[in-house]
Amino acid sequence: MSPTAAVGLVASREISTRLKSKAYRISTVVMLLLIVVGILVIKLITGGGGPDAKVGFTTATAAFSVPMKAAGKTLDENIETTEVPDEAAGRAKLADGSLDALLTGDGKSVHVQVKKDLDGKLANVLQVLSQQVAINQQITALGGNPAQFQTAIASAKFVEDPPLEEPYDYNGQQLVLGIIAGILIYMSLLMNGQTVAQGVVEEKTSRVVELLLSTIKPWQLMAGKVLGIGTVGLIQMVVIGVGGVVAGLATNVLTISVSAAVGTVVWLIVWYLLGFLMYSIVFAALGALVSRQEDVGGATMPALMFVIAGYVIGISVLPSDPGNTFVEVLSVIPVFSPTLMPMRLAMGGVPVWEAVVSVGLVVLLIPGLIWLAARIYRNAVMRTGAKVKLRDALRAA
Repeated sequence: MSPTAAVGLVASREISTRLKSKAYRISTVVMLLLIVVGILVIKLITGGGGPDAKVGFTTATAAFSVPMKAAGKTLDENIETTEVPDEAAGRAKLADGSLDALLTGDGKSVHVQVKKDLDGKLANVLQVLSQQVAINQQITALGGNPAQFQTAIASAKFVEDPPLEEPYDYNGQQLVLGIIAGILIYMSLLMNGQTVAQGVVEEKTSRVVELLLSTIKPWQLMAGKVLGIGTVGLIQMVVIGVGGVVAGLATNVLTISVSAAVGTVVWLIVWYLLGFLMYSIVFAALGALVSRQEDVGGATMPALMFVIAGYVIGISVLPSDPGNTFVEVLSVIPVFSPTLMPMRLAMGGVPVWEAVVSVGLVVLLIPGLIWLAARIYRNAVMRTGAKVKLRDALRAA
């Protein structure tokens, strides 16, 4: 049997077994449903577009309506104003919940009444309004025209000189896509990488590996297992990624361009393939060192720490500081690239040379890891019982 045929035979066996697994199908459907449900929840939360607060005005306080809306706009609050016949009618609307606040008094100062508690954001708007009313009264007392004063203030603008470096305007949706991409990569590496190690141990425990190695070489068995499980993981990644993007675009939750959304999915697939290939061959080698399933976690933990560290740093730092220099440097280092770089690419603003260098370094590292992992796997996979020390697996004949 040729090496290619041997690897293909092992890979096809893994693919067939995993695709028929009920656990695999359920996990894929559940993850896809979680993405779609999350998108629908966002749609329901943000789709209303209603006002942040409804404020009532009497005839005496009607002059406050326009400046209050302007103050709300300044503080990013959407204020809806409604004139009521009198204060009694306004209090009735407060009681039934039709209004969040009612401006009362003679219109010379800001008086507000609420049903129970005054919202903090609305209180900030009212404070700005009160200050504006006081300023206008002082201008009038000094013989000035408040309207002319406000026009002059509104038209005053500062002049910004060109920046030394062109900044990148990070889109809020791109930030969310970046975080989702990181989570998918992290979960996929965690689940499918561990599956490789557990599969190796399972074959060692059941002595199936002895039968297989009587027909094919150790590296062919390892390569076929990695290729098969990687293909199954890729199918899952594509289904979830494409399904999520389609649902987001269909519900208008994602308003970024289709090309940007497709680009995110493409980079997600590329980094899944690179990250899985890099880590899974290491997991296969580390899994060969032990003979019990309960020892798999301890054996693979050193490699998993890099995956976890990259993920934690990414979701902790990038949402608040997408251009963080420390994360930028880490995302180019191969052990952190699979989790950090797809997050940065989805967010945008990554120079082309950084993306190329990060991919290139991982591609250059993989052959060395294959050689090292194949040596460990070959020397440890047939040894059962106590855990094989790493240095013994490396130097064994």
